[in-house]
Amino acid sequence: MIKQDIFIEKNIELGMKNTLHKIFHPIEDDLKAFDTHFKEIMSSDIRLVDEVAKYLVKHKGKQFRPALLLVSARSVGEPNRDTYVTAAVVELLHTATLIHDDVIDDAELRRGFLTIHKIWKNKIAILMGDYLLAKSLIAATETGSLDIMNTVATVAKRLIKGEIFEIQKARKLDITEEDYFRMIADKTASLISACCELGALTVHATDEQREALRQFGEYLGIAFQIKDDLLDYESNSGILGKPALADLKDKKITLPLLYAFQSSPEEQRKKIVKMIRNGKVKKEVDYILKFVDDHQGLQKAREKAEDIKNRAIESLSILPDSPAKNVLETLADFVINRKN
Repeated sequence: MIKQDIFIEKNIELGMKNTLHKIFHPIEDDLKAFDTHFKEIMSSDIRLVDEVAKYLVKHKGKQFRPALLLVSARSVGEPNRDTYVTAAVVELLHTATLIHDDVIDDAELRRGFLTIHKIWKNKIAILMGDYLLAKSLIAATETGSLDIMNTVATVAKRLIKGEIFEIQKARKLDITEEDYFRMIADKTASLISACCELGALTVHATDEQREALRQFGEYLGIAFQIKDDLLDYESNSGILGKPALADLKDKKITLPLLYAFQSSPEEQRKKIVKMIRNGKVKKEVDYILKFVDDHQGLQKAREKAEDIKNRAIESLSILPDSPAKNVLETLADFVINRKN
């Protein structure tokens, strides 16, 4: 079963990489420059750290966030050394959070490869995550910009707040729609928004351009997470490498179910919450899927994602027309139409 999961995850990752590679083709040279800086920052004089770092670089992901930073910078200016360093900063920060997430979730695989804690155990994984977080904050100081340093530190705080809030809500199962949007804004949208804002900062964009890109990133991140949550209801092992309602089995109530709850009898809501609390989701997948569909949970969530995507694109209206701006608009459409 593990071999099959690895095969599926690797194919999904490859498909996503290929799609994003096409979207980000206009900034291919910028991505190469970033890659050089990232490898330099990841190097270490401690053998074990270097060993884990090389494993991470070898199995790096789609690099969506640094690419987003680079294309945001190019939409309002000309990328420079600070741009490439800051792109490496956000990738370090993102990688640190993934390592910690995998420990928390006891995940077996990441991008089709064994997770750090499955190879080097929890202690090394946690310390490596801490090390990369520290590295990202130190690297941000290389730019000499207080705005950049403050933005990076702020997003690190928001990421941690979002993670803790999600755990709190999973324990009590009392999440509201307002709670949901607060949580995904911190847990997902904060870093995507910071990437766009940081790109603007590195090329000394105007305050208006900086705010437009920050807002675009916030909306993009929220739409991205809603789509992720929709896929959890629409998935099967042949598409995503995981069964439907994987998040719900972890007691994570997301937007499709929240919307279904809003138009359903209280008795049904209590019944489903009881299933989640008692760990009965796996046995009741078909019942829950039908409940969400019958009460328009999926449709309402899709409409919300579309609305937020449109707001993201509207945020870019003040930017000059350019290939980079076109990439940002294409990304907004991609995040809500992707199949995995």
